[in-house]
Amino acid sequence: MMIRTMTVCAAALGLSAAAVGEQVDNRVRTLIHPVRVVATFPKAGENYGDPAKVIAPEALLAGAPQQKNCGGVWKTSGCQLVNSGVAPGIVLDFGREIHGGLQIMNCSQHGMKVRVRFGESVGETLVDIGDRGASNDHAIRDGVYSVPHMGAMEIGNTGFRFVRIDLVTAGKLALDCVRAVSLMRPMKRLGAFKSSDERLNRIWETAVQTVHLCCQDQLWDGIKRDRLVWMGDTHPESMAILNVFGADAVLPETLDYAMHITDPDEKWMMNMAPYTLWWLRNVYEWYFFTGDAEYVHQRGDYIRRTVRHCLSTMKDGTWECPRRVFLDWPSQHDLVASKEGLQGLAAITFENSAEFAKILGDAALEADCRAAVAALRKRGGDARGCKQAAAMLALSDLAEPKRMFDEVLGKNGHEGVSTFYGYYMLEAMSKSGANQRALDTIRDFWGAMLDVGATSFWENFSLAWTNNCFRIDELPIAGKKDIHGDYGEFCYPGFRHSLCHGWSCGPASWCIQHVLGIRVLEPGCRSIEIKPFLGDLDWAEGAMALPDGGCIKVRVEKRTDGRLKTDVECDMEHVKWRVRD
Repeated sequence: MMIRTMTVCAAALGLSAAAVGEQVDNRVRTLIHPVRVVATFPKAGENYGDPAKVIAPEALLAGAPQQKNCGGVWKTSGCQLVNSGVAPGIVLDFGREIHGGLQIMNCSQHGMKVRVRFGESVGETLVDIGDRGASNDHAIRDGVYSVPHMGAMEIGNTGFRFVRIDLVTAGKLALDCVRAVSLMRPMKRLGAFKSSDERLNRIWETAVQTVHLCCQDQLWDGIKRDRLVWMGDTHPESMAILNVFGADAVLPETLDYAMHITDPDEKWMMNMAPYTLWWLRNVYEWYFFTGDAEYVHQRGDYIRRTVRHCLSTMKDGTWECPRRVFLDWPSQHDLVASKEGLQGLAAITFENSAEFAKILGDAALEADCRAAVAALRKRGGDARGCKQAAAMLALSDLAEPKRMFDEVLGKNGHEGVSTFYGYYMLEAMSKSGANQRALDTIRDFWGAMLDVGATSFWENFSLAWTNNCFRIDELPIAGKKDIHGDYGEFCYPGFRHSLCHGWSCGPASWCIQHVLGIRVLEPGCRSIEIKPFLGDLDWAEGAMALPDGGCIKVRVEKRTDGRLKTDVECDMEHVKWRVRD
């Protein structure tokens, strides 16, 4: 089967072959004008005795005329920052989360320096490094730069929506143009989702945009902080990418990168044993979607050795986690529960690995994998009230899904739901027959991030944070909590918290697989079951990507008698599908 990739061929473009060490960056570069002036510091004035002022800030907004030739230093239609002893500043809003940097066009005096602060929230642009977690880790978000006289400059490579610019040297700075420079991997949407609930539609679009933003050199965890490959974080992203973008090259590129940097016999992926389990699961998801057995054969020796390494830690029916017990950040408060949840992850991984062994013709490895699964299921698991653990135990059948819902997942409202394992909670709810509860969780939990101004989904989130808080696109309000700067723990305290994290994209694939009801039954999408669920929706429509670049489309409507009318269209003849009521 021909698998669609986004690889750019220089020869096809009529270019000469790249020199050794050169690589074409196939990401699309887009210039984006700000849409709003959030604030100026201090307020603009007309008195030339003011120590600082900002003149005509609206000249920077989208639609404003842009000066193309300075002609003279002060003949500019742009914004002016005047420092007469105090640094003036301006905060701009680009309207949505962006991966990239900033372009500044300047018609001003020589020797001007500006301080630029990128922020995923307005509040982040207002603080110094060290204030409530604000940092330059992974990407520089706060720095001082010299600007050229009558020229343009570009700075930054991070995730942001807001930018603050302060003139730190005395004199005048004529900002003719300030634009964000977006860098995005070109990925064609094949999957889609839309319903009678506009809030759900916005959530779905935001989830897809979040994971797309994280598809950069490889599939990253976040675009501001943790611009890294993390195998556990990759799994929800993989599910969204396969359902929406299909067999995009970013997935095997990422999986192979992790493979090349990790010894399969001695090391664990990212120095975390559970993330080696997640690597195997991600490889299996790619194989199951594409049906590409050759992909497995090409990595066969590495897969065998990695599975053996993971099996080596089975002891008395328990998968002993030898390197960092990690399930999800919130569950770190109960490492015993985390370890219980990892038994479920191990069981699913060894099931997947038995299929790898079968493909590779390794009967002994297949038998050992199936024996490990049987031992883990005999052992069972205790979620200890932890929703992350309950979800993994239910999905692996180490615990009965309905019992996990009744005892853990369905209790205490949305308390304990998280952006990473929220995806597995949704899947476990569906497995227990609680699709409506999963739909409500998406609206209430992910939707609450939209309510406070999010345009991408976050590293972590709690509904409790929204009590008496101001929005991320607002200036601080006295007496209210800063939902970005005042919360977060572990590796994401305060402004260190990433507000664009790919693992939070769970609703993207869940809506396709459970509302539209499109589920793959055989590797390569050769056989598909369609079992829609509308719940309190009137209708839903959309599509799931197929591995060869096509898609299968579904529209579901609720009849007056409550029954569903389902229409299906598939542009790939080899795909067999059936609708189940």
